[in-house]
Amino acid sequence: MIATKRAKIAYIVSRFPHLPETFILREMVAMEAQGWEIELYPLILQHQPVVHPEAQAWSARAHHFSWLSFDILAANLCQLSAHPLRTVGLWFRVVLENRASLKFLLRAVALFPKAVRMAEQMQREGVAHIHAHYASHPALAAWLIHQLTGISFSVTVHAHDIFVDKAMLSTKLHAAAFIVAISDYNREYLARAVDISLKDKTHVVHCGIEPAIYKPRARLLAGNEPFEIISIGSLQPYKGMRYLIEACVLLRERGLPVHCRIIGEGQERSLLERMIADHDLSLYVELLGARMQAEVAQLLSSAHCYVQPSVVTPSGKMEGIPVAIMEAFASGLPVVATQLSGIPELVRPGVTGYLVPPADPRSLADTLAAVYENPKEAARMAQAGLRLVLKDFRIDKSAKQITDLLEHCLIVLRSTYSAGKY
Repeated sequence: MIATKRAKIAYIVSRFPHLPETFILREMVAMEAQGWEIELYPLILQHQPVVHPEAQAWSARAHHFSWLSFDILAANLCQLSAHPLRTVGLWFRVVLENRASLKFLLRAVALFPKAVRMAEQMQREGVAHIHAHYASHPALAAWLIHQLTGISFSVTVHAHDIFVDKAMLSTKLHAAAFIVAISDYNREYLARAVDISLKDKTHVVHCGIEPAIYKPRARLLAGNEPFEIISIGSLQPYKGMRYLIEACVLLRERGLPVHCRIIGEGQERSLLERMIADHDLSLYVELLGARMQAEVAQLLSSAHCYVQPSVVTPSGKMEGIPVAIMEAFASGLPVVATQLSGIPELVRPGVTGYLVPPADPRSLADTLAAVYENPKEAARMAQAGLRLVLKDFRIDKSAKQITDLLEHCLIVLRSTYSAGKY
């Protein structure tokens, strides 16, 4: 069935293609299936060694502008000439509201000219609404374009964009037509940490997966075969992979035939490699690097248990709800994860999985041993996790929820225009 054609929506993202952000790619594809005409505006167009095949076509059609060019200079001079007070006022506001963070300030100043050029392009193309993924610089670009053109915008908030640096966060979120939070935890956090009034305009829409990609089967251990553990995530401190390796050391000391595979790439790779070498774990722990979506699905189907050992870093950086957990449940795997942020909304202790304290390798090892020793109980919870994902964490359901929000937003805007109130 072909969806009814809807309005043109611009998606602003930090960088594209970005392998760990498959969830944004899935959402754009699903939104087009809902009938929306999606225009992609990445702030940075990346060239990565591993790229999902589905992302290649989006890269080719993306609207990407360099940080400085004749087009950008011309667009800014035109805007300054036509609206000098507004343009200068916006620039000073961006500087003032980002001055508490030097990193944010420098990036915001660099982004301003590009946002002016993006605003010109969106007006030319007839973009009806902007949706920004992350409340950091993508939301800043959307806010600037809204101020320059009147095009409405919305924001999906995830994790570090609201937990760590909150420069200009209140301004951007108050101006948004609506806010999408990926978890109930994030919705409550915004109300508590930013403004209680944001709660009414914040809607929980889970990141979703396409279940058909995965093979839902729980592999019970047979005989003395290796206990296959798998984990997925960029090798950054907040993913907590070092604690998984420490847990593997403890499991080996207990005589469990553990084999752990970690999928992902990042800044902690050298640290993790040293840990593996220092503990003589080369036969027990593998770092598989970045893998494409199809490979990840195949590797999940070969495991006995999935682990998400995430932590909260000293800066406050932590998970939202890892999509990898949804993928593991869709593959029929028991899941062991740390109790933080929105994870308990997906991994429900004793019902869909196991939760352990963050940064506690002994508790993690104890729980993994329990999965190994009680495979039928683990499989029962894995099946409950599969049912939960199929019910509440499907990408088609998420896209329908965002569609409903967009349609309501555009109806309100049309009635506002017709009443002459804008």
